[in-house]
Amino acid sequence: MLGQGGHVVLAFMSSLLLLWREAAPIEVPQDPKILQDLKQPPTIVKQSVKDYIVDPRDNIIIECEAKGNPVPTFSWRRNGKFFNIGKDPRVTMRKRSGTLEIGFRSGGRPEDYEGEYQCFASNDLGVALSNKILLRVSKAPLWPKEVLEPVVVTEGTPLILPCNPPPGLPPPFTFWMNSAMTPIPQDKRVSMGLNGDLYFSNVLVKDAHTDYSCNARFLFTHTIQQKNPFTLKVLTNEQYNDTSYNATDPYGGRKVAESTPTFLSPSGSESSKMVLRDEQLLLECIAAGLPTATIKWFKKGGDLPGRKVKFENYNKTLKIINVSEEDAGDYVCMANNHLGSIRHSIFVQVKAAPYWLDKPSNLVLAPDENGRLVCRANGNPKPNIQWLINGQPIDSSPHNPSRQVLGDTIIFRSVQMGSSAVYQCNASNQHGYVLANAFVSVLDMPPRMLGPKNQLIKVIQNNLTFLDCPFFGSPLPDLRWFKNGQGSGLDGGQYRVYINGTLEIKRARAEDEGTYTCVANSILGKAENQVRLEVKEPTRINRVPEHQSAIRGSSVHFDCKVKSDPSLPITVVWTKDDKPLYLGWRLKKNEQSLTIHNVNEGDEGTYSCTVTSEIDQDSASARLTVLDRPDPPMDLDLSDPAARSVRLTWIPGNDHRSQITQFLVQFEEDRWEPGRWQDLSTYPGDLNSVILQLAPFVNYQFRVIAINSVGQSQPSRPSPQYKTSGAAPDAIPRGLRGWGSKKDNMEITWEPLLDLERNGPNLHYNVWWRRKDLGEEWSNVTTVGSKHVVHNTKTYVPYEIKIQARNEFGQGPESNVVTGYSGEDKPTNAPTDLRVSKADSTKANIHWKPVDLSSVQGEFKEYRLYYWRESSLVPGLVVSKEKKNKGFYSIMTEPSGILSDLVPYSKYKMFMVVANNLFEGPPSNTVEITTKEGVPDAPKFFRINRRGFDTIHLEWEKPLEPNGILIGYQLKLQTETVNGSRVGRPQLETFPPNVTDFTLRLPDRSTRYKFYLSALTQVGAGEVFAEESPHFANEAYIDQVDIATQGWFIGLMCAIALIILILLIVCFIKRSRGGKYPVRDKKDLPLDPVDHKDQDGSFDYHSDEDNKPLQGSQTSLDGNVKESDDSLVDYGEGGDGQFNEDGSFIGQYTVKKDKDETEGNESSEATSPVNAIYSLA
Repeated sequence: MLGQGGHVVLAFMSSLLLLWREAAPIEVPQDPKILQDLKQPPTIVKQSVKDYIVDPRDNIIIECEAKGNPVPTFSWRRNGKFFNIGKDPRVTMRKRSGTLEIGFRSGGRPEDYEGEYQCFASNDLGVALSNKILLRVSKAPLWPKEVLEPVVVTEGTPLILPCNPPPGLPPPFTFWMNSAMTPIPQDKRVSMGLNGDLYFSNVLVKDAHTDYSCNARFLFTHTIQQKNPFTLKVLTNEQYNDTSYNATDPYGGRKVAESTPTFLSPSGSESSKMVLRDEQLLLECIAAGLPTATIKWFKKGGDLPGRKVKFENYNKTLKIINVSEEDAGDYVCMANNHLGSIRHSIFVQVKAAPYWLDKPSNLVLAPDENGRLVCRANGNPKPNIQWLINGQPIDSSPHNPSRQVLGDTIIFRSVQMGSSAVYQCNASNQHGYVLANAFVSVLDMPPRMLGPKNQLIKVIQNNLTFLDCPFFGSPLPDLRWFKNGQGSGLDGGQYRVYINGTLEIKRARAEDEGTYTCVANSILGKAENQVRLEVKEPTRINRVPEHQSAIRGSSVHFDCKVKSDPSLPITVVWTKDDKPLYLGWRLKKNEQSLTIHNVNEGDEGTYSCTVTSEIDQDSASARLTVLDRPDPPMDLDLSDPAARSVRLTWIPGNDHRSQITQFLVQFEEDRWEPGRWQDLSTYPGDLNSVILQLAPFVNYQFRVIAINSVGQSQPSRPSPQYKTSGAAPDAIPRGLRGWGSKKDNMEITWEPLLDLERNGPNLHYNVWWRRKDLGEEWSNVTTVGSKHVVHNTKTYVPYEIKIQARNEFGQGPESNVVTGYSGEDKPTNAPTDLRVSKADSTKANIHWKPVDLSSVQGEFKEYRLYYWRESSLVPGLVVSKEKKNKGFYSIMTEPSGILSDLVPYSKYKMFMVVANNLFEGPPSNTVEITTKEGVPDAPKFFRINRRGFDTIHLEWEKPLEPNGILIGYQLKLQTETVNGSRVGRPQLETFPPNVTDFTLRLPDRSTRYKFYLSALTQVGAGEVFAEESPHFANEAYIDQVDIATQGWFIGLMCAIALIILILLIVCFIKRSRGGKYPVRDKKDLPLDPVDHKDQDGSFDYHSDEDNKPLQGSQTSLDGNVKESDDSLVDYGEGGDGQFNEDGSFIGQYTVKKDKDETEGNESSEATSPVNAIYSLA
């Protein structure tokens, strides 16, 4: 428990915490309007490296750049003392910069300017320092002249050729070469160490050379210096033979003393190594021994850091990059051969130059605010922290009551204007230092808005939305948001305000549209800005393109249907594989799709549709795969030959992105059908080597066709030819049968073997036959054809038959025995007692007595009934007497059958014969039957005509087959609406048989009917003929005025009729004045062949047509109205009338009329109405 004193201490610390309020440092925005008015202490932005090595051939440039307001001025110290640049003509400083340039055109030595430089950047608010830059001039000294004695060693012993390059700045890169400028080959036995020496684990005779030379390359001068070469002589106990050398026995069979491993570098069993943090650690172990030792590495107490460790120089060097403290410890290298092993332990220490843990950063404070600078660094050993102010130790600066230094931290309380300065933190130990500048700037500035005024922001509905309001002020202003200039500040719920002034709207909705105002307040003033927000519908692709596989040459169609806000213009861009798509005659797009015609392989890829508006976008992609027929297989090869098989192997061609499903193997043979390729077999698409089953005695050539979902490839190139040896036939001739073409023979036929079934030359067929069930010996014949005829057989007797194929190599298998028959003859007997037991309107039951089957003289096939329609019982109906037949197969003792499809109310005759396969027997007795009356067929036609607005006229014709005595017709009417639905009760009308038309008056002009008409006999109603009332394109005409009922129309029609009648009368009067004329002296005039000659030799020019009724003549005139009423040319033959000398017309008045008009109506001249009128005239 705490005592009373402890409580007092806690109370005091709590009071301090309550009184202390550290303001967050002010972040000054990089806004030109702010920066041009903002006073700022200097800041170093660029400087040369700490260890700066320069090329003596170039000018020396020491960089130092700084920024600040006012613009900083620069000065330098060299080796801790002020460097007066103005007194040295070789040294200049760049304008508005602290960078030094030292030139040597007018003389001088760069070495005279080596030393430690430090840059000071100053303005009214403070001084910033650069690092201390150690400037040194690169050196490339020459190799010392020396005379090297030849090196003499015994074969199998180790050797070190020293390099000892001259010390350069920076150190040179060393390598070994011979006099031909070829690198010395290095391997597990010979290698160069980290110090540049060349190590031989054991020397071979082949190592004896006179030109081992170490070379040093200096990086800055890009020069290479070469040391005098070594001469190496190798002593051997036995003579060396160059030709006996090989890698497994480098000594050519000579005896060389072997040795256990020893270390050439490093020496002893232990050593140590110090490395700095973040640098590279290199550990080396090079061993001697014969045979050459193998090097392995371990770390005591742990594993090697696998990710950072690399083994180089044939495992002789261990390298660890970016060393850290955990890499310290004992590393062990072990060298071993079959004689033994040796170890060396290297203790690694990891030290560290200072590095930052918390680097001080610039601090901007408002008056009366608090703050702190923190400078934390680490290293090994731990670094010392020193604070400076404006480049001077802080301890020697004037006392400042608002500043307190506590080790690595400086605390500022209630800062005031004028206390701005630049502070430096220097952390150092024996391995180096780090220096950081951090200024403290005390700033007062009224609030300012930094963003554009009255900005319009468009956002997508339901999206997270940010309204920016960048502002600045010192002290930092308080910012609040308002909507439409009303209410309290927006914060909480849907809204959130960030410290930088941004307003977040979690989900923008339509009601969030409006004008938003941000207001920044501080003790120095107020500033505000407005943002207008519009919420838009998102741009979305409703119908996205889909992945497609298309056959080359076809067309593909990608959809990209977009929905977007109507107020936002959009652009649709198509790309292929993220590259622009160039449209042409094959690639066409519209607002919602892309079409590619005549697809080829170059069109394959990923097509993306990107729809962009000014505030959002959407995209969708689809893959197009172009399919094509596969390429033909290649490189056909035959292997594993056998008597009836061979292995065929091929390489499949490109499948063009459609997997090969099958391979079709075809063959061609040059004996039977050369040049014709035939299918042999198909194989799965995953095979490319198959065994082909072949036929004997065939010279084969093969090709392969690949098949995928698109189709077949072109055939491959043919394989080499392969010939199989001959053999006896394997196949039995198919289709063996025996039948008689005549009544006393039997033809034995079969299908000849296929060409590929012959199996050899000289193919013949052995045929055997004998009477069945008589125990006869087989008769046989050998033939090359496919038919043999056996003569002098009995009529229709059974035979047993078999066959066998044979060639030069032997006989094939015999077929099974089949039964054949000799020829058939005409049946001798006829069925008897043919009768009909029952007959109705369409069918009759038939009975007869069968014949003896032996009288058929062949295979019994059927009883064949012949029947025909003799007449109809309907008076006056003419019928066809075409003879028909129907077969009945029956072997019963009392056979019967049903004859159907008869016409009702008719008289039929019939007779029956028995039939075998070739012949019919004599006819039976003839039977006559009468079918009963039935229902009639449908009427021949049924027409509906609409003759007015309120009537419908129906016409029909009696059925072609009344099937009885017609007693009338039945008409069923069903009203229906325009859309076809039926309404009302059906009406039924009946008519006598002699009535074939009906006129129906419509109760309503818009009424439609469905009509069902059928004929009637005593049996009932027959087949129905259905029709609908006519449909019109425009139903509205029904409501128009009936013009036929108007008075003016009736008067007009009467006037026209009167005029026509008058013209008709005048015409006939003029025709009647022609009279009779003698024409004996006018024989040259053409006369109509139908003219009638009188007894006195004159011609009567009044044709029969002159005596036709007036109505017929009127019709003719109506149909042939001419321009002149007096012209009668049209009534003459051929149109050219002939006139007499006195002007009388002597041509025929015959008018070309239809046959119906010229027939009948012939009356005497006395009764003609025209003659009556003429006599009156």
